[in-house]
Amino acid sequence: MSGNQNLFGMPAERGRWLLVVIGLIINLCLGTIYSWSVFVGPLTTYFTTELGQPVTANEMLMPFSVFLAFFAIAMPLTGKYIETLGPRRITIAGGLLTGLGWLLASTVTSVWMLYIVYGIIGGIGVGIAYGVPVAVAAQWFPDRRGTAVGLTLLGFGFSAFVTANIAGYLIDAIGVMNTFRTFGIVFIVLIVLLAVPLRFPAPGWKPAGWTPPTPEKGQETCECHWSAMIRTPAFYGLWSCYFIGCLAGLMAISIAKPVGTEAGIEAGLATLLVGFFAIFNGVGRPIFGALTDRFKPRNTALVSFVLIAAASVALWQVPAVPVYIIGFAILWGCLGGWLAIAPTATASYFGMCDYSRCYGIVFLAYGAGAIAGPQLAGFIKTSTGTYMGVFPYVFVLALLGFTLALILMKPPKVKGTVAS
Repeated sequence: MSGNQNLFGMPAERGRWLLVVIGLIINLCLGTIYSWSVFVGPLTTYFTTELGQPVTANEMLMPFSVFLAFFAIAMPLTGKYIETLGPRRITIAGGLLTGLGWLLASTVTSVWMLYIVYGIIGGIGVGIAYGVPVAVAAQWFPDRRGTAVGLTLLGFGFSAFVTANIAGYLIDAIGVMNTFRTFGIVFIVLIVLLAVPLRFPAPGWKPAGWTPPTPEKGQETCECHWSAMIRTPAFYGLWSCYFIGCLAGLMAISIAKPVGTEAGIEAGLATLLVGFFAIFNGVGRPIFGALTDRFKPRNTALVSFVLIAAASVALWQVPAVPVYIIGFAILWGCLGGWLAIAPTATASYFGMCDYSRCYGIVFLAYGAGAIAGPQLAGFIKTSTGTYMGVFPYVFVLALLGFTLALILMKPPKVKGTVAS
């Protein structure tokens, strides 16, 4: 079936781009977690001064980790329901929980409450909603999947550029707890409204005039059920590389502002730079998505690890302000890149028949990186007194990722079908 559907009163080939825009805006709301470093200082002051509860660096990074971990856990659990209940209902459910997490965060009186209401409830909400725009873009764009998914995810990566500055302004104007409350209300309203037009194409639809390319011999796409996917070496290669790419990037995001102040940057400018880095996190997604379409997932992964290694060595050996800005821009950009490489590689290697659940399982690598990255950064800060010791570890991880991508990130061999 091709060329016979309409979207928003226009042919689907054009109307589908509006679904990308909608997904981008939804992800802009969901991606506010990437502004967490802006909240760390005000929350530390709030708990220490107003509540009389001194907190450590690890405790203030933990809500970020918990949020991202439950975000990742919710993804595979939600995958099958995207197909059965439809993208609209799932997005509304996720949007309500996301907003509720932010709203309840404005009422906490202990760090542990923040972990639960913000980290768990908010993280689950994002995990429920996040996979929907990705799945919608992947199904409407079989011809330009990496580009469409990357543009959809641009909103998540670009979010900190918008929300870090808004959060900084609101925190100064109305306080950190009222900022949580304001964000929660806005997210509920926006995400629910934007969910209404989301839908999948009819089975078998393809863009008018587009013919799927003939794959090279031995490189055909498997149509894998998730249980078949996890029995392939390609899955473990993709999962491991995704974990390493996210570990490096999430460490950088969680410590962006404090490393800037360590480098001698004034606190207000360091906050602005978090937004600047978010531009690279955002544009990294369509750029790496397009590269994945053109040069295949493995080659794009290799490029990302070379960039991560170069940035980490520079930050480690030359701790100067210009190097900080360039290095963190690269690390944020490569994290954004992996958020496009991984879903595109999942579709390329394992097909679309069980895509939502397959990518949900692959996405657990992101959750593992979310737990390990910020906590490793916090441990290094606590034990050494500086965040700069993070970067030798990132360099070694990049070398490991390059090796794993080179060996394992290959399409699984097709023997008929492995779907089950």
